[in-house]
Amino acid sequence: MALIWFSTSCKKDNYEAPSVTLKGRLVYNGEAINVEYNQVPFELYQPGFGKTGAIVGTFDQNGTYSTLLFAGNYKFIIPNGQGPFRWNENASTNRRDTLNVNLNGEQTVDLNVTPYYLIRNPQTTVSNRVVTTAFSINKIITDANARNIENVTLYINKTQFVSGADNIASATLAGSAITDLNNLTLTVTAPTITPTQNYIFVRIGLKIAGIEDMIFSPVQKIQL
Repeated sequence: MALIWFSTSCKKDNYEAPSVTLKGRLVYNGEAINVEYNQVPFELYQPGFGKTGAIVGTFDQNGTYSTLLFAGNYKFIIPNGQGPFRWNENASTNRRDTLNVNLNGEQTVDLNVTPYYLIRNPQTTVSNRVVTTAFSINKIITDANARNIENVTLYINKTQFVSGADNIASATLAGSAITDLNNLTLTVTAPTITPTQNYIFVRIGLKIAGIEDMIFSPVQKIQL
């Protein structure tokens, strides 16, 4: 019995690991959508493979994803309520549709989404450790699905991961205080960094009313 169990266990443990790469980006008209690192999930299902549970991953802060899978047919979804955008919504059900992926070899699949807003032309300057970023905001969704801006925040960090969870200083402007989407400025003072470094990473985050996930500008590396 022990030999039978050992033989069966070895067969189960010796399955080949997944080795086919599926990768891509969140994009709007070919432009990358920036989100918070490890916060916006996606799910992959492989019907008929035996397991019914989802293979779960998250998008990188520049909107990219990459996962190792077995060859086969997959259903790719972004769960409802996730992400600062709308993706393949079905007008009759208000639910996000499924993207079918036939994976036979390494494949790149970009996901076309429609963000509620985009942060445009961030220009950052530094004087005596005072960091100032000027930028504009483009409202993309203007129909019945439009949402207000809750706030916008300038984040700075000593590493390239920059968000509400990863920063050394920040400055926030309430959405109700915004009078001109084309002319916005936020300023924050960079604190002393130990060990000393002569650069920081900067980006703007925009919080949409009623949406958990923020949309961001690209990360900028700035010399102090």
